[in-house]
Amino acid sequence: MSNLAKNYNRKKISFKYGKGSYLYSNNGKKYLDFVMGIAVNSLGHAHPSLIKTINNQSKKLWHVSNAFQIPEGENLAKKLCKKTFADYVMFQNSGAEATEAAIKVARRYFFSIGKPNKNRILCIKNSFHGRTLAAIYASGSKKMTEGFGPKVKGFDHFIFGDHKALEKKITKDTAAIMVETIMGEGGIKVIPDFCLRELRKLCDKKKILLILDEVQCGIGRSGDFFAFEKSKVKPDIVPIAKGIGGGFPIGAVLMNKKVAAGMTPGTHGSTFGGNPLAMSVGNKVMDIVSNKKFLNNVKKLSKYFLLNLNKIKEKYPSIIKQIRGRGFLIGIQLHQDQTNFIKKLMENKLLTIRAAENVVRILPPLNVKKSEIDEALKIINKVCSQFKL
Repeated sequence: MSNLAKNYNRKKISFKYGKGSYLYSNNGKKYLDFVMGIAVNSLGHAHPSLIKTINNQSKKLWHVSNAFQIPEGENLAKKLCKKTFADYVMFQNSGAEATEAAIKVARRYFFSIGKPNKNRILCIKNSFHGRTLAAIYASGSKKMTEGFGPKVKGFDHFIFGDHKALEKKITKDTAAIMVETIMGEGGIKVIPDFCLRELRKLCDKKKILLILDEVQCGIGRSGDFFAFEKSKVKPDIVPIAKGIGGGFPIGAVLMNKKVAAGMTPGTHGSTFGGNPLAMSVGNKVMDIVSNKKFLNNVKKLSKYFLLNLNKIKEKYPSIIKQIRGRGFLIGIQLHQDQTNFIKKLMENKLLTIRAAENVVRILPPLNVKKSEIDEALKIINKVCSQFKL
């Protein structure tokens, strides 16, 4: 009997080690891992540069607390700001921490300019921003909030794609609009570039902030360093996590100068956030993933993957309803519940994960090889050919 709590419905499989795009189970089987810790292991398993970085830093310094300067964090913050819209960074440990901090930054900004009533955040209904109490109510999901009352106030919601409803929801108390640039858990829904531009215009018109949650879709996963870059939009606040650590727990909030001014000493803290070990890993991931040649390769191979997935969809239109996504954040939407399909893929040694709206989520490492994509396509085609409705 396991003493672990039952809050996860775990598959009856465990792994001994991983290498690159593959996981090797304790019973000796080899799996192509297109879950990657849910978009976390951005450079695959046991990347040599990350192993070397962790080994070197672990012999020097793990943790000192934010009571002192941490040069490794200063360095990573500088790289992130140089690469992005941001002027300042606050390091956390996870995506949920990062989105919580983003909410605090938005509210604190208006408090700092004498408008404490502007504290409500407008989000897409049934989005996903983490599992903390505030984050589940920000997500507007009845399923996630059930049994966790009383309700955390301060969040309003609109339906994905309903622009008129969105504008009507903005009140004198609205501080910010917070959306995932590409909705992950919600079914791999991409917010189009023109919509992002309209969101920015709307926020400027209403004098509120734009928060773009890039916890899952950021750090190269879309083919751009951030998914919003293609739209040429500059947000005010961006929470990140997952891919920036390449498997090591790191989160962060990126902010422009205007909103960061409200975060004075004592307004936020994180015991482990920005520790030297995490920051060393983040610096190495940043050096690799932010490289233009690396990102162009993500674009090239993901385009190939999506093109061939659409060919499979055309062969099996009664099984596959739609291919969604951008870069290596891909969704195969089925006409029916995806549970058995995911099970069949796993039986054929391809690991995937579910998302809302009957979507099979596919998240290869950003350095996946073309031959590994071909291997996945072959398995997906095979499962489609054998799948019974």
